[in-house]
Amino acid sequence: MKTLHYNVSGLAGTQSKTKVKNALDEIEGVQDVAVDLARGTIEIQYNEPANPGQIEHCIRHTGYDITSENTK
Repeated sequence: MKTLHYNVSGLAGTQSKTKVKNALDEIEGVQDVAVDLARGTIEIQYNEPANPGQIEHCIRHTGYDITSENTK
């Protein structure tokens, strides 16, 4: 399993958290999504066929900007 960690701008309130979490959960291979509103971070654990490009596109398409990323 791989982990991606993103700093994301625009996350505010439980509605934002639910919106991005539900969108990411729809990607085949995504195992877990943790959204930290206080820090503005999203951590995603995934396996194939999910990939970083697909995950990043989903976050941006949901209306949030990735300000930095860290792949573990």
